[in-house]
Amino acid sequence: MNAPAPALDPAAFQDLLRRFLDEDHAGEDRTSEALVDPATRAVGEVRLKEPGVVCGLVLLEPLFALLDPEARAERLVEEGARAGAGTVLARVHGRARALLAGERTALNLLQRLCGVATLTAAYVEAAMATGTWVLDTRKTTPGLRALERYAVRCGGGHNHRLHLADAVMVKENHLQAAFGGTGPAAVAEALRVLLAQTAPGTALYVEVEDLAELDAALAAGAGRAADLVLMLDDFGLEEVRAAVRRLRALPAPRPRLEATGGVTLEALGALASTGVHRVSAGRLTHGARALDLSLKIRRVPDPTT
Repeated sequence: MNAPAPALDPAAFQDLLRRFLDEDHAGEDRTSEALVDPATRAVGEVRLKEPGVVCGLVLLEPLFALLDPEARAERLVEEGARAGAGTVLARVHGRARALLAGERTALNLLQRLCGVATLTAAYVEAAMATGTWVLDTRKTTPGLRALERYAVRCGGGHNHRLHLADAVMVKENHLQAAFGGTGPAAVAEALRVLLAQTAPGTALYVEVEDLAELDAALAAGAGRAADLVLMLDDFGLEEVRAAVRRLRALPAPRPRLEATGGVTLEALGALASTGVHRVSAGRLTHGARALDLSLKIRRVPDPTT
């Protein structure tokens, strides 16, 4: 992969990192306080124990700096790069007590983010030959959304809307709440209302559950087709192909089609080959397995002695 690292401002996560450390009572490490002299310095090596895509190293220094202001992290692998088992990803230098206190928090965070990035990379690779975008969803861990979606970018994927205020997206429950039911008429009415209230150029996402709802959305949104993303929710493969044929029969500009709902890695290649523009998969975040990493610490001489 070795693409340029996606943007992330570590300073924006100071409060979050502090809460993570507080959860583990990192300032009250009774074992280290009893055994380790506060002046002892150490270096810790962060190492992959299995192959995967690297993500989260940029957070190491700000995390350990909360425990030791002089701590520094030497990153040896770029974010978003693939690395093999046994690769040393980073070295953290600082007070031994700080490294011991922050070890588990750092590893828990990195293991989670590397896991999301690694699964995303597998999805992206499965769709690569088709040019179909792979996107995440809002099915993220509470409090970790921005970081998990950063991990998706490290894996080569794209982010869907970040939160409810980020875009207009009509789903089944909106239709139930607004109109008392779903179906082509409800989809068309929802689009009529939204198009009247949103300026041209505003992206509108509309989830459809069958080809009849798709036809209604295509007809209702014809005047703003370039603004529309029609999300094919739990469509079978043949239904997706039929949806693509309907779209291609229309004059440009056309809406974009997005397949969504229970998208597995095994099914992705065939789904992407239908010609849909995008595939969104909540599994990128809620289904990712944590990658196995270790942080091994060794004592180093005090340079002032």
